[in-house]
Parts: sequence; structure tokens; C-alpha cells
Amino acid sequence: MLEELYIENLAVIEKACIDFGNAFHVFTGETGAGKSILIHGIQAVLGQRVSKDWVRTGCEKATVTALFTELSDEVMELLNGMSVDTEERQVTLTREIRADGGSIGRINGKTASVTSLREIGTLLISIHGQHDNQILLAPEHHLQVLDEFGGDSSFLTSYQEAFRELQMTARELGKLKKEDQQRKQRTAILQKQITEIGALNPKEGEEEALESALMQAENAERILGGLSGASGILGGDEESVTDLIRESMRQLQEIEDVYPETDEIMERLNAALIEVKDIAEELSGMAENVVVDEERTQKLRSRYHAISVAKKQFFCDFDELRKLYADAQEEMNTMQEDDDRITALETRKSELLSEVTEKAKALSDYREEAGKRFVERVTEELRFLDMPNVVLTVEQEKGKLTILGRDTVTFLISANKGETPRPISKIASGGELSRIMLALKSVIADRDSIPTLIFDEIDTGVSGKAAQKIGIKLREISRSRQVLCVTHLSQIAVMADTHFMIEKHDENDRTVTQVHLLDFEGRAEEIARIMGGENPSELMRENAREELRKVLS
Repeated sequence: MLEELYIENLAVIEKACIDFGNAFHVFTGETGAGKSILIHGIQAVLGQRVSKDWVRTGCEKATVTALFTELSDEVMELLNGMSVDTEERQVTLTREIRADGGSIGRINGKTASVTSLREIGTLLISIHGQHDNQILLAPEHHLQVLDEFGGDSSFLTSYQEAFRELQMTARELGKLKKEDQQRKQRTAILQKQITEIGALNPKEGEEEALESALMQAENAERILGGLSGASGILGGDEESVTDLIRESMRQLQEIEDVYPETDEIMERLNAALIEVKDIAEELSGMAENVVVDEERTQKLRSRYHAISVAKKQFFCDFDELRKLYADAQEEMNTMQEDDDRITALETRKSELLSEVTEKAKALSDYREEAGKRFVERVTEELRFLDMPNVVLTVEQEKGKLTILGRDTVTFLISANKGETPRPISKIASGGELSRIMLALKSVIADRDSIPTLIFDEIDTGVSGKAAQKIGIKLREISRSRQVLCVTHLSQIAVMADTHFMIEKHDENDRTVTQVHLLDFEGRAEEIARIMGGENPSELMRENAREELRKVLS
């Protein structure tokens, strides 16, 4: 519960420290005294939007700190997940609002994001103000109210999981089908590449080898003539190089006995003879391997031409041609996988649609049963709140599947006998809206674990016996939850366990708002003021005392 609220320099509140108990608290005061500022302060520590205009004029910042104790296991688990020390099952939330427009959040003194404050705040306090009546006036919110009342979220959660998978499957399927025409056009291009390049079947390094082979084939006669001629010159039968070397060696042998200095020359000529003979034999062998074959030459030309045509056709060189073929095959395989994926997704979509439809029916059936209980409980509460002739119905229509199911829910009400139930927005007065909302809060409070409920002028448009019933109901709720209520009705104020008065006065030429905890006599005086104005009579004071004694006895 909220145990302590400290406010400093927030609008007209210079300083205020308010202690709360596990009970029913009311705040009263004249219009403009600053009751709404308290609500703003609580909203600030709960991570709601703040404004720099909230900072007291002349101050650098406003500070709001709230101490919460007796934390639930759910809050403890959340705080532990945020690495916040909560050994004593209590937590302090702080919000500093700077005059320059910035703000800082803190949890147990450590800086925290506004999102973290908001996440914790949703588990600690529920605030209902006059604007919340718009929930009743807008049918699009009625389904949320009914689900919140139902309490069992498993039907909706199970449905939404299947629905989201259906959505993702449908989106992926739609994307693939949209790309299908492009794939068909691309397939034709790839198929042409695979067919034509595949028929050509280019081998690695083939082009270079083919160029060399073709050049030799086309010049076979020249090559043969050159090899044969060179071989004949070096080692032929007459006047060959070898014959000339032998003749040179014979001439030198004739003078070796008288001129031995030629011995080294003889050795070199002998080596040259051996090398020339070897070259001649090698050239002769090469000549034997050269074949003049016009048919083979034509085949080589045709192959080389086919490769050249393919390179021009696909705008690439020989190596890129082979890579293009490999890439086309890989892309075709991927496209086949896309086709298989489309088939699989169509099957899965059909399965999910059946599953979602079945779960939507289960959700609708559950809501229909919850709607009956809802009508019974809320009608009971409204009759207590001085609406004895109320007739409430839940109109449930089934339509297309959405993230919330296939249901559209509208609350219809008849506040008077003999009238046909109609949409709340068409017939409910302000006072009726307040009581209907209180009835909803009352029945839904049993479904959640939020320990503190705040009602900001829940009594708008209400007076007399109905106001008294609202006070009784708030007191009743406070026996299981901490309740804070800003009110301007004495019938509600008298029902509180604790009564604070918010008072505004001038101090050193500045407006200052203070929060006072009232004792019995202080409460009697304030309640009498509410009933009778600024100068209540003694009779009004005595009436106020009597009403307080009835409640407190």
C-alpha cells in the first residue's frame, strides 16, 4: 500500500508529507485549493507524463516521493528483475520535475527510467478520474472491461498467439506470392542461362588451351616445315650442322700433335655436337607429332566460335561465364525452395485459420458466460448505488477475426422501468456514469491484485441518497483495498476512516497549499462547511458530528 507521500515545490504545494494507512481516505477542500495537484503528484511517481508548469514558480525543480510497503509477490518479482533491493518488502519511488522541462525517476534512490516507474506503478495504484467515464461512453472499450472482469486471460492469450502466427504466415505468404510474377520472369532468364551455358559445358582453363590448340592447328603446315627444316639443318645427311662440327673437329685433330692448345676447343666442339644432335632429334620428334588435320581444325574453330558467341550473349568473359552458370543453378534451386515454401505456407495458413476460428469460438463462448456473470454482479452493485430499476445487458456480436477475437461488445442500459436498454452514451447522466463506473471498479477490483485505488471526484453529478451509497461502497471496498478519494460531497467524506483537508492561503505574498489531517472536531467542521457553506451553523456542525458518530461507532 501507499504509506507515505512527500511533495515539495509542486505547483502551490511548497511542502507536504502525508501518511496513509490501509483504510478509506478522503481529501476535501474548496475549489482550486489544490486537490488535483495531489493526484498529479501521485501520477508523477507512477511514471505518467509531467509538465514543467507543475514546478512551483521560482524553484529549480519539484520533487515527489512515495513509499510503498507490504509489496505483493508480483511487485517483488518485478523489482528483483530490475535488480532493486526489496528485502523489507517496501520500495520508494521518486520523480524530480525540473523547471527546464526535464525529469528524473528514482527507485530506492537509484536513477530509473520513467518506463520502469510506470511498469511498477501499474501494479501499485489504479486511478479513476472523471475522464475515465469515457471508457463507458466508447463501446470499443467495453470488450476490454468484460475481459478484465472475466479474470481468465488464458482464452484470449491462446487465441492471440495463434492469431499472430496466422498474421505472420499470411504476410510471408503474401510477400512470396507478390514476388511470384517476378520469379517467373527471372526463371525464364535463368533457364536460358542454364540451358545454353550448360550445353556449351565450358571447362576450367579451356579457353586458353583452345586458343593455343587452334593456333597450332591452323598453322600446322608452317610448324611442320619449320621443325623439319630446322631438324634437317642440324642433323641432316649432307652439310648439316653436325657434319660441319665433325669436319671442324677432324681439322683440329690433325694439328693436335704440334698444337696441343686446341684440346679444350675439341672438348667444347664435342659437347656442341652432342647438344646439336639432341636438338635435331627432339625437333624431328616434334615434327612427327604435328598433324595437318583440317577436320580437327574445323572442330576447334567451331568450339572457339561457340565460346565467343556465349561471352557476347551474356556480356562476360570466359571465367564469368562459368560462374554465371553456377549462380543460375543456385538461384533456380532457391526459387524452387520458394515454391515449396509457398506450398507449405498455404497448408500452414489453412491449418492456422481453422485453429484460430476454433479458439475464437472458445473465446466467444467464455465471454458470453462472463457477460452473464458481469450483468449479475454489476446490476447488484448498481441497485445498491440507488439505481434499483437498472437493466444492464451485454450485446455481443460476432464479426471478422481481429487480434481481440471476433466479438464486438456493447454495454446497454436502461435506468428506468419500461425503457428498452440502449447504449450508455445515449441515456446515462453524469451521476449515473459515476455510479456505473464505481460499480465496474468494484466488481473488477476482485479480479486484480492492485492494492491501492484512487477516485478523483467519482461523485460528479451525484447527490443525496446516491452519494451516501457511493460513500458506503467506497468504505466497503476499502476493507480489502486501500482507498483514496477526492470528493466534494459530505455523504462520502463522512464515511472515511481518515480525512485530509486541503487548504490554500497567502503567505509572504505567495499562495501556499497545505494538507491537514483532521481530528474528529476538525472533520465535523469541514463536513458542516461542505453541507452549508463558509459559515455553517451550530446545528450543521452537530448534524455532522452525529453522522460521524454513526459511521465510527
